[in-house]
Amino acid sequence: MEKRWHILEGDPAKVSALQTALKIHPILCELLVQRGIEDFDKAKQFFRPSLNDLHDPWLMKDMDKAVARIISAFEQEESIMVFGDYDVDGTTSVATLYQFLRNIGPNIDFYIPHRYREGYGVSKMGIDHAKATGITLIISVDCGIKSTELITYAKELGIDFIICDHHLPDPILPPAVAILNAKQHDCGYPYKELCGCGVVFKLITALAQKYHLPDSSYLQYLDLVATAIAADIVPLTDENRTMAFFGLQKVNENPSHGILALLELAKQNSPIRISNLVFAVAPRINAAGRMDDAKKAVQLFIEKEYQSALAVASLLQQDNLDRREADTTISEEALAEIENDPAHLNKKSTVVFQPHWHKGVVGIVASRLIEKHYKPTIVLTQNGDIVSGSARSVQGFNLYEALHACREHLLGYGGHFAAAGMTLSIDRLEDFKDAFEKAVSERITPEQMVPEILINALLPLDQISMQFFQIIAQMEPFGPENMRPIFLAKNVRDTGYSKLVKEAHISFNLTQGNNSVRGIGYNMPDKIEIVKSGNPFDIVFQLQLNEWQGTQSVQLQVIDLKATKTNS
Repeated sequence: MEKRWHILEGDPAKVSALQTALKIHPILCELLVQRGIEDFDKAKQFFRPSLNDLHDPWLMKDMDKAVARIISAFEQEESIMVFGDYDVDGTTSVATLYQFLRNIGPNIDFYIPHRYREGYGVSKMGIDHAKATGITLIISVDCGIKSTELITYAKELGIDFIICDHHLPDPILPPAVAILNAKQHDCGYPYKELCGCGVVFKLITALAQKYHLPDSSYLQYLDLVATAIAADIVPLTDENRTMAFFGLQKVNENPSHGILALLELAKQNSPIRISNLVFAVAPRINAAGRMDDAKKAVQLFIEKEYQSALAVASLLQQDNLDRREADTTISEEALAEIENDPAHLNKKSTVVFQPHWHKGVVGIVASRLIEKHYKPTIVLTQNGDIVSGSARSVQGFNLYEALHACREHLLGYGGHFAAAGMTLSIDRLEDFKDAFEKAVSERITPEQMVPEILINALLPLDQISMQFFQIIAQMEPFGPENMRPIFLAKNVRDTGYSKLVKEAHISFNLTQGNNSVRGIGYNMPDKIEIVKSGNPFDIVFQLQLNEWQGTQSVQLQVIDLKATKTNS
C-alpha cells in the first residue's frame, strides 16, 4: 500500500536557540522543539524526570470532597465498592484503589461489569449487587461520568458515588458526592490528559497525605499506572510521561507479582519498555474481558503470592490464545467477504457482518482490515435480533460524526473521533450500510484515503552515531505526542548485499556517499525490486540498537521506501 510522506518542521529560530543552550546536534533540537521543548529548563525536566514534577492532587476539583467522604466511610465502618471498567485502564484502576483502601481499613469490595451481560460503565446489575451486599459508597474508576440516570438510581437506594474518570463530561453531571475528572470545564487541575488509573493515583496520593502515610504507600502502584497509560494511548507528556518513566523503572526493578507473571509468560526480557506493555502485557489483560470475565485481571494484580499470580496469569494467557485464534479466523473471513465483493473496490468505507463472529474481537478485526484496505471500517456481529459492532477510523477522519449522520438507523452508538461502537436491529442492517457509505463519501478527502507517515527530520547517514542514538534513547518512554522519531534519508543505494529474508523481510546494506549502514525492513517483499534496481531510493526509518556477539551498533529499522524522484 502506497503511503504519503509528510516532513514536520520546527521553528528554525527556536531550534537554533535551543542548540545554543544544550550544545547537542541540531536535529535533536529539532525533535525537541517539535515536542514543545524550547528552553534549557524544559529540556532538563524532559530528560531528567522527577517525582517532584507531579502536580498537587488537591488542585483537582472535588478532591477534598472525595477524600472527606472516604474518611467518613472508614470512620463509620461503611462498606465500600470499587467499580471499574473491564479494559486495562479499568482493571488496573480497580486493583490500585482496592489494594490501597484495603491497607487502610476493612469492608472493601470490587466489581467489574461483564462485557456482554452488562456492557460498558456503571450498570444497574452492579448497583443492585451493591445494595444487596450492604454497600453504601461506590467509587467508580475509569467510568461513571456519563451515568447520570444510574447514579441517580443508586442515590435513591441510599448509595453514594464518587466518580474517578477521564472521559469527556456531558453538560449535566451525575449527582455524585464528588467527581474527580480534570476535563470538567471548571476544574483547575493543570494537566487534562490523565488516564483512569492516573486519576486514581492522584486520589490515593491525596489520601496518603491525609493519613500521613509514607510515599511508598502509593508509589508502589506506579507499574500498574504505567501499564494503564500505555494501554489507553493517552499522551506521553507532562505528568503521564513522569508516571510512565517511574512506572517503567518499577516494572524493570521490582514489578508486582501480576505484572511479573505476565512478562514471564509473554517471554519479555529486560529492559521492558512502553512497547512491551502495549504489545505483550495489555492484550493479555484485555483478553479476560473480551473472552470471559475481567475480574480475573483484577485478581491477578491483587495476589499476594507469586505462584498464585502465575496461576491467574496462565488463565489470562489462555484467554489471549483464544482471542488470537478468534481474531485470526474472523479477520480471514472478513477479508474474504471484502474480496468477494466487486463493489468494495469503489466504496469509501468497509462494513462487514457475520452473525457468528465473536463480539469481543470485532474492534481488533476492524483495525486489521484497515491495514489491508485503508478505509473507515465497521465489523458487525449478531445476538438475537440485535446487531452490534465496532468501528475504526483512518487518520484524520471523524468517525463519530459519520455515525451521528446515520443515527436514524441505530439503536445506540458511542465513541470518539477514531473508534466507536454501535447497535442496531437486524432489519436495519442494509439501510445502515448504505447510510454509512453515504456519510463517509460525503466527508472523507482523497488524502485521508492514503495512509500518512509523519517524518520528524531529514537525517543523512553520516550523522548517525552511537552518541546520537543514546540521546534519542533518553527521550523514552515513547508514545502519543512523544513518538519514537522517524527520519528520512535521500539518495541511498544498495551496496549489493541487501537481500530478502524469509520471503517477507529485507535485510538492508545501504550506502550514501562514503557512508554505509545496515538495517531491517519488515513485511516489505514488494520493495525488493526498488532496492536491487541499482538506482537510488529514499528511505523512511527509525534507529535501533543491534547487539551481535557482544558488540553494539546502531542500525536502521526501515518503515518505507520509494525510488528517488529525478528532476527531469
